[in-house]
Amino acid sequence: MAILRAHDVQQLTDVELQEQMGKLQMELVQHYGKVSAGGATENPGHIRELRRTIARLMTEKNRRSRV
Repeated sequence: MAILRAHDVQQLTDVELQEQMGKLQMELVQHYGKVSAGGATENPGHIRELRRTIARLMTEKNRRSRV
């Protein structure tokens, strides 16, 4: 999954925002599952980027709900 930047997130519709958040959260759960099973991820920095992208999506969602 591609990492979304703040500018990209602002251009998403509400439905796309929810879809992207769901996809990224599932991917993050899969990575955490690998790590907890004793395996190593191919790219440990990818977990950090996933968490940050999810935070960007949540921030945009909260910003829209306040307006």
